[in-house]
Amino acid sequence: MTETYIVHDDRFRSLIIGHAKLEKLWTGGRWVEGPVHVPAAKSVLWSDIPNDRLMRFDECDGSVSVFEGPCGYHNGHTLDAQGRVVACEHGGRSVSRLDHDGVWRSLVSHWEGKRLNSPNDVVVKRDGTVWFSDPTYGIDSHYEGHRAPSEIGASNVYRLDPVSGELTAAVTDMLKPNGLCFSPDESILYVSETGRTHDASCEPVIRSYPLQDGRIVGKGQVFAKSPNGFFDGFRSDANGNIWASNADAVCVYAPDGTHIGSIPVEEMVSNLCFGGPKRNRLYITAQTSLYAIYVNAHGGGWRE
Repeated sequence: MTETYIVHDDRFRSLIIGHAKLEKLWTGGRWVEGPVHVPAAKSVLWSDIPNDRLMRFDECDGSVSVFEGPCGYHNGHTLDAQGRVVACEHGGRSVSRLDHDGVWRSLVSHWEGKRLNSPNDVVVKRDGTVWFSDPTYGIDSHYEGHRAPSEIGASNVYRLDPVSGELTAAVTDMLKPNGLCFSPDESILYVSETGRTHDASCEPVIRSYPLQDGRIVGKGQVFAKSPNGFFDGFRSDANGNIWASNADAVCVYAPDGTHIGSIPVEEMVSNLCFGGPKRNRLYITAQTSLYAIYVNAHGGGWRE
């Protein structure tokens, strides 16, 4: 029987509930990703990318249904301050938003006149700016999008001001930036590097970038090195602990970068989010399935 928790540091014990077990809520996808908790709908949305559909878990009755399909090969999702879902589209090579009238509207699709690669993960700051990673996974093959050459020739993290429309390349020193999140006070941007998929010498890490006045002001530093496989998507809890997907586990890191514990999962973990009425239920997307476990930690805010 798989252990529910692996404790590396006593700080992890305060974040878990000893008798809470990992639950498999649904299975049947090909590569599931991008979970987001939508409090107003009491539901969790997530992507089944190769099947080109957006799935929905109803927190009231536990039912699962197709929310939308086809959906443009969505990957990562987040909420903005108005509770609108913001999505990364591999197919449309864009970042879009589901407005309150039920219509998806593109927020950005080009940088300096060139098409984006395939936006992967996204987060919205309190000032309304939209930050997203743009590796090439959605254009590398027809499995998760539409195979095409990169027009930009690089993979960056971008900062979009939706009011002015200004799009800035915020992180340009990573081979394949992937998951991202902010610290609770938004003084740090964390980004995972998954470039080993394209270059065996690229180290899989999470890097931290200091921010000031809403913009990156310093070079990225290694926050955590992967113990096994890759870091993909991750979230911060309200106390600044980072809950990260890593191979067949969720690995938890204290704010000082110490790996304090893990939650093993029987499939390859892609991403996660906090949900539930008290934001203490960790939803986990892993290869073909959606899992959940109650923890003694809470999501860092509306966007997490």
